[in-house]
Amino acid sequence: MQHPRQIELQLEGLSCASCVGRAERALAAVPGVAAASVNLATRRARLELDDAAALAPAIEAVGRAGYPAALDSTRLAVEGMTCASCTGRVERALLALPGVTAAVANLATRSVTVTHAPGISPQALAGTVTRAGYKASVPEDAPDAPPPEDEAGAMRRRMILAAALTLPVFITEMGGHAYPPFHHWLMSMVGTQPLWILQFLLTLAVLAGPGRIFFTIGIPALLRGAPEMNSLVAMGAGAAFLYSTVATFAPGVLPPDGVHVYFEAAAVIVTLILLGRWLEARARGRAGQAIRRLVELAPATARVIRGGQPVEVAVAELVPGDLVQLLPGGRVAVDGELVEGEGAIDESMLTGEPLPVAKAPGDPVTGGTVNGASALVYRVTATGADTALARIVRMVEDAQAAKLPVQGLVDRVTRVFVPVVIALAVLSFAVWLALGAGLAVALVSGISVLIIACPCAMGLAVPVSIMVGTGRGAELGILFRRGDALQRLADARVVGFDKTGTLTMGRPALVALEVAGGVAEDELLRLAASAEAQSEHPLAAAVIEAARARGIAPAAASGVS
Repeated sequence: MQHPRQIELQLEGLSCASCVGRAERALAAVPGVAAASVNLATRRARLELDDAAALAPAIEAVGRAGYPAALDSTRLAVEGMTCASCTGRVERALLALPGVTAAVANLATRSVTVTHAPGISPQALAGTVTRAGYKASVPEDAPDAPPPEDEAGAMRRRMILAAALTLPVFITEMGGHAYPPFHHWLMSMVGTQPLWILQFLLTLAVLAGPGRIFFTIGIPALLRGAPEMNSLVAMGAGAAFLYSTVATFAPGVLPPDGVHVYFEAAAVIVTLILLGRWLEARARGRAGQAIRRLVELAPATARVIRGGQPVEVAVAELVPGDLVQLLPGGRVAVDGELVEGEGAIDESMLTGEPLPVAKAPGDPVTGGTVNGASALVYRVTATGADTALARIVRMVEDAQAAKLPVQGLVDRVTRVFVPVVIALAVLSFAVWLALGAGLAVALVSGISVLIIACPCAMGLAVPVSIMVGTGRGAELGILFRRGDALQRLADARVVGFDKTGTLTMGRPALVALEVAGGVAEDELLRLAASAEAQSEHPLAAAVIEAARARGIAPAAASGVS
């Protein structure tokens, strides 16, 4: 007999005994909830569940009663996900864990976001994913992951090595089809058996070297009864290689009309799919550059005033209350409040406003914004994840990790995709064999079905589209709070903007000169630039830039006021 599972939830809005009774009745009415008790002092509800799937309805029910449950959200880094089948398997493993209400795996970011009841440790969630066959880690505890450019570079090197080893195999086997005399020359110079042995060695190097990843991931997944895309590649390439190896070294085992080799098929399969993986990694790297650019807006160090003297320290060492010196042209390290000096700060990265904002003591300053020409001192008010820039980065990351409504259709298809493909491959092999086509033809037919299905773009298309869309938006100053806004945006026909400042280049520019008469246009611009050369105003900078563009040098000016 299965014992009820106990779950604790932190509830909000409880203020009296009536609230407790109302919350308990709402929870107990949910099918699958064996018992429910609410403690007013701790504001916690303890549930006994006959069915783990009852947790989500219970949370909805108590929320409708006016007492929303406080849930935690944990993001894990996951290695080994290569297709939509993998993401579905990770999600199902987590959803089977008591206390987990939602799990969204993202193939593009190689991560999973889990919504769960308090009390479930991130390490327990990571362990559940790892037991499902995908190495998971909490980002804070994980070793530094290679940047996307490094991942793409490593995949590119793998692909190039595989291509270099595959090319001789492909030419020696298929070159005769394009130019028959080449085949006759090769047979007379080398011979069939030595040529097959050479192809065997080169193909073995491809499969054991750059193609090893398909077997180390795909075969264990197949043995667990959870085949995925790597399993299809491993089965297709492995079957072609093993059949060809038997034909090379033990041809007597096969029927006379079945002694053929397909080393080039195994090698080309691996090489082409490595090419696809490299293109995927490069796309992810480029799409993720937007977040890296946002992070890079904050400087790595700051000048903290200690003992009356500025000291250069790492931004990570700043704490609220520190006084930070901000030099002209420098970036604000973290959020703070101006305590000394007056000037203007460019906040276009935050607001889209084209003109710098005047700042005086008592005004807030935001990390990542750029100081003008004045020296300032500000007091730190927020650091780390509490800064506005960190919240923006987190919002973009959350949008990129979101699951669009269209992804639901993809998930339903991919849940049965790989098993169906394997079944069709076996059926194709059996039908051709039964029709008397011969073992070689039947094998090629079965392998073809496996390979055609290998580059499964279904699971990657949607998340990469989200990454590209939200990333490009962040570069242009457009932040998506929710990923599903991208899908709805496709139906938009009218866009409203609250002010013209968001549609400008972010800096003023001189577009025309109106000469009153008696003065040449260039001379007027020279005089204006000379007068503005001593000003820090953004409009002055526009006049000076226009003069510089025309090759006009400002003259020394005096008595300017």
